[in-house]
Amino acid sequence: MYQFRPFVRTAWCRKPLLLPGRRFIASQQAQSSKPTNEYQSLSAEWEDQEHTLSNFSELPFKDFGKNQLIQTNEEFKRSLRGILRQFPPVTYAFAYGSGVFPQSSATASLTTESPHPNPPEAILKWQKGGGKMIDFILTPRYSQHFHSLNLREHRDHYSFLGSLGSGVVSHVQDRYGAGVYFNPYITVNGTMIKYGVVNFETLLRDLTDWDTLYLAGRLHKPCKILHEEPNIRLANQRNLLSAVRCALLLLPPTFTEKELYSTITGLSYQGDPRMQYGSENPKKIDNIVTHQIRNFRLLYHDLIVSLPNIMYADFQAVSKPDWMDDTKLDLKLTQDMNPERRANMVRRLPKKFREKIYFLYRGKFGISGSEYKQMLEASKDEDAKGGVKKQVGSDFDKRIAAEKDLPLMVTKAVNQTVKWPSTVQSMKGPLTAGPQRAWRYLQEKRAKGRMK
Repeated sequence: MYQFRPFVRTAWCRKPLLLPGRRFIASQQAQSSKPTNEYQSLSAEWEDQEHTLSNFSELPFKDFGKNQLIQTNEEFKRSLRGILRQFPPVTYAFAYGSGVFPQSSATASLTTESPHPNPPEAILKWQKGGGKMIDFILTPRYSQHFHSLNLREHRDHYSFLGSLGSGVVSHVQDRYGAGVYFNPYITVNGTMIKYGVVNFETLLRDLTDWDTLYLAGRLHKPCKILHEEPNIRLANQRNLLSAVRCALLLLPPTFTEKELYSTITGLSYQGDPRMQYGSENPKKIDNIVTHQIRNFRLLYHDLIVSLPNIMYADFQAVSKPDWMDDTKLDLKLTQDMNPERRANMVRRLPKKFREKIYFLYRGKFGISGSEYKQMLEASKDEDAKGGVKKQVGSDFDKRIAAEKDLPLMVTKAVNQTVKWPSTVQSMKGPLTAGPQRAWRYLQEKRAKGRMK
């Protein structure tokens, strides 16, 4: 049974698990000698919990999902929340990107080159000069209502679409691309920002189903969450665990931390036209992981140790106090390649994404339409009463897990998931941001793409 434990920055442990292979068993048993009284165990049933929470007290336990709350200094956080207060109320919001967490060891631009006209001192200090636009995702319950209120206060944030009303704006947002409406190069509290608006249900669906990976992929990386909602926290925890599982299906039996985090980070860039056509720094993934390794550990270590089929090769290294702060470490990990365990990982991938993998193997195995339909019906996440079923690998999942081309098929499924929504999202940029802002944004992205 899968075990889940909240993040604790001291020594950790797990009870021995019955796994195939004596070496893996022996290594797991060696870990069982560590004290367990500081840790909570939780059945994997939390993954099957429906997203109908009314408050945070209904989460599986008190500190559930606290690994998502990456820390910055208090002054910078207050500055970000001060920007957020200039907008209509939202249900969930986060800041992300290089303006929040650096992707380079170099200091930021000098203040004279900063895009911020008159930023708070806290932003200048955090960015070491204030040279990065800050990206936000704002998630209201009802995006049309948000745009209606926002247009009254900030008509200048919108392109000509704003003159057509909130109904048209929200229609363009929801019906095309990944369901996000971006307004770039906006000055709020003297700070240059770009903000995207996404409907609550759209975000929740992407986190749980991976129908576009556009938003779920952004939350695979360290983000600064500014306003929370319990159902999104639950969904994002599952999203993060799904990212680990998906990466494991792509990785060999032995790999390093950076290889794991680079694989996770790269998921949402697969098929992204910005990466394919030179609109992003080709070293972007490596830069993100290298310069944010500590935050990746804070985000994922808790989940890594919760899985029964992955472990650190050097347990003593992660037993040391403050090991997460050692950015020179690149620890090795191993995973159990037993097909039955891998079948369970396939079965627990997000619904829409998993169905893409199923369809690819339907073609390879030559499964008839009626047989495939029956198989999909049997693999539904919901039972006959509308509840969520326990997700255990079926015979079809086991057959898939035994295939040598599984990493290739997973990669194809990622590309199919990301490519079209990302392409359309990029194409609607001139419509939502306006031609001038969209051209400026494209030019800056191309400049990054020429970086070596």
